[in-house]
Amino acid sequence: MKTLPVLCIAALLAWPGCASRTPANAATAAIANIQILGFNDFHGALDPPSGANGRIGNVDAGGAEFFAAHLARLKAENPNTIVVSAGDNIGASPLLSGMFHDEPTVEALGAAGLQISTVGNHEFDEGWEELSRLQKGGCHPVDGCQDKTPFAGARFEFLSANVVVDPGSQTLFPATTVRVVDGVKVGFIGLALRGTPSIVLEKHLRGLTFRPEVEAGNEAAASLVAQGVKTIVVMIHAGGRPGTADVNGCDVTGAIVDIANRLSPDIDVIVSGHTHRSYVCTFGTKLVTSAETAGSLITDIDLSIDRATGDVVSKRARNVIVTRDIAKSAAVTRLLDQYRPFYTVLGLRKVGSITAPILEAANAAGESPLGDVIADAILEQTSAPGAGGAQVALWNTGGIRADLVGEAGAPGRPATVTFSHAFDVLPFGNRVEVRTITGATLIGMLGTGVFQVSRGLSFAYDSTRPRGQRVDGATVRLWDRAIDPAASIRVAASDYIWTGGDGVEGVESKDPIDVGADIDMFVAYLEKHSPVAPGPQDRITRRK
Repeated sequence: MKTLPVLCIAALLAWPGCASRTPANAATAAIANIQILGFNDFHGALDPPSGANGRIGNVDAGGAEFFAAHLARLKAENPNTIVVSAGDNIGASPLLSGMFHDEPTVEALGAAGLQISTVGNHEFDEGWEELSRLQKGGCHPVDGCQDKTPFAGARFEFLSANVVVDPGSQTLFPATTVRVVDGVKVGFIGLALRGTPSIVLEKHLRGLTFRPEVEAGNEAAASLVAQGVKTIVVMIHAGGRPGTADVNGCDVTGAIVDIANRLSPDIDVIVSGHTHRSYVCTFGTKLVTSAETAGSLITDIDLSIDRATGDVVSKRARNVIVTRDIAKSAAVTRLLDQYRPFYTVLGLRKVGSITAPILEAANAAGESPLGDVIADAILEQTSAPGAGGAQVALWNTGGIRADLVGEAGAPGRPATVTFSHAFDVLPFGNRVEVRTITGATLIGMLGTGVFQVSRGLSFAYDSTRPRGQRVDGATVRLWDRAIDPAASIRVAASDYIWTGGDGVEGVESKDPIDVGADIDMFVAYLEKHSPVAPGPQDRITRRK
């Protein structure tokens, strides 16, 4: 609930006059000190991430075994601790988790102590029925229990206050949960990203409605208050972008600012996510936090609660780096060792090599060296007449999830790329489809600012123009020839894009051909062309 005015309690404030009026033991009895440990966007990062995803500043960070060890160390500081997540624990996961339908991550986070989580958009990557299985347990309906042991389901509880199962008002998972900690009731609300339907395949969300976060959150808060709960924590899979590199800084813009300001003043803390950024902010009376991605940070939130009223009287938070300089969690190591033999056969197979790390980071025009390579790989595998006859390949930037770094050998020699490295780049298992669209439609798609493009295609754009209209058709050229807006063009892209992903909606197309899985095409390209060099980044020009 809204933080009370300053109280004269010696345990909270070192004012000279307070101690004489309130004995220390009475102050201790009057206040419950509760710790909330939060994180977000773990994305199945069981092994320490490589490249930029594996660092906070210049510090190597992350890895499930270190993550669990840091959680244990923080929990030891206060026995009255609850561990929560703002979603995307799974999905877009590296191979060690992804090939087992993220069961290893669900088990590892349970072993690490996660208790409550909202659902992010990536929790739905394999459909909501699969997400329900991960909560309840049981072997995968197609692949079974691949590690030859039963899957018991999540030891933590999913919440989804704004995800409704049609028809009716029943939520997919409970809207709220209440935990009694040190004699005090603490209520938790889970909110999914309302925009999930725009970034998840439609077939995975059939039968679900995603309500506005604020509307559902305020209803849930009111229900908790009606139960006598005065301390309320929201976990929401929506976030913002800070204007500082300080992991504990603020200066945040984005959706979370408006959402936080409109959520009920009965809410004390908001643990946010989705944007893969870190911040510690106060909006009004609400403490708002986020902890990067891939288990690189943990947010340590400390609440002091008046036992008599249940109100929060003080709150603070800090982001703690998950360094790799402490002993690993033995429990998580044992769990992962159970999966590694099955993973090794597929994951460590060599599929090619690279001349240098190929990064997903884009230049000022938004073109990525890895995006160039992926788009070229898709075009090569779909251009033959019997394989779709594609003239152009488009790949959505958000579908590229890791740098292609490989394993460096002798100095000056190409780095080896394994199937695991390739899978980490393209972990979604998207299907590639070739469809016919008009030149005008292609120009409009390029104007969304979503795509990396294959060789032979070039264009310029103006970022100040409206989305979908940023590209001047006169600048779009295919093999140095202007695009005729009325011409029919065969374009290869993922099924995710063709069904409206990343907001690329209403694309008129015809003659679809499903050519295969994206990862198979990427691997085939690496096998044929190794050592592969970073893409040239000479296809997209930004004019403003």
